[in-house]
Amino acid sequence: MGKGVGRAGRRRALAAALLAVLLGSACAAETPGPREGAGAAPGRSAGERTGPAGPGGSPAERAESRKRAQAVRAAAAQKWGLERTPLTAPPPPAVKPEITTRKGFEVEGGEYLPPVFTTVPVTERVVFLTIDDGREKDPELLRMMSELQIPYSSFLSDYVINDNYGYFREMRDLGVSLHNHTLNHRYMPGLDYAAQKREICGQQDNLTKLYGTRPPLFRPPYGNYNQDTLRAARACGVKAVPLWAAEAFPDRMEWREWDRDLHPGDIILTHFRGTDEWEGSMADMVRQVMRTVTEKGYAVARLEDYV
Repeated sequence: MGKGVGRAGRRRALAAALLAVLLGSACAAETPGPREGAGAAPGRSAGERTGPAGPGGSPAERAESRKRAQAVRAAAAQKWGLERTPLTAPPPPAVKPEITTRKGFEVEGGEYLPPVFTTVPVTERVVFLTIDDGREKDPELLRMMSELQIPYSSFLSDYVINDNYGYFREMRDLGVSLHNHTLNHRYMPGLDYAAQKREICGQQDNLTKLYGTRPPLFRPPYGNYNQDTLRAARACGVKAVPLWAAEAFPDRMEWREWDRDLHPGDIILTHFRGTDEWEGSMADMVRQVMRTVTEKGYAVARLEDYV
């Protein structure tokens, strides 16, 4: 009888252990994993999101994720009147390229000042879209760029954004970086050092207070600057001064380079403008840019990933 009780006890213990293992497995299976897109950096495309099919997934899962993301982007392109789906930019570099001042754009002592450049030194067929000042606050632009997953950077002047700071807060929340274009859009070489510093540092402080991040990039109004401009920019915490290689309008592109073409790393400038100043809307301008960029085999990448 004692032996029978011992065997029965061992069987019961074994069953209890098995049950615990099974219950543990069931709980693990029901524990929710990362949501699709969870942990994604703002402004990233669906193809770059983390999660089961993100960078940690298998090659097949990553391929499927990219396929789904491209299908979504193709539908958005059709909705917004683009004949071709915008190309997806490659992953950003692990190490950002070294930025130096473009030849012919130097000032005395410039080796100690923020670099001034029109093109980022890359070999990939990527370009960068930047939008200046902030006068037009078109909600259609926010929807269009978000749905098309097109990254861009904004360079803002306070005198035209101060009637609707919330518009640019929404833009920031969509993953757009907001940078400095001075308080009042003055011609900087016409001001002394102290006045230039007030224009730049004032906007640095303003944007930091409004949007929570001190801008690392500064673009002088009209692209005009002198040594005092760059000295003031450095004193205000600016790291680099991107100008542009091409400018976009709803009906055309204008080019800085002699060959009137795009090149890897080119920066494209446009402005926050509407039909009162342009022959078209901001959405028309985006269509013009993306048709040009895509037809030439380029993708739009995020400037802050490279600079």
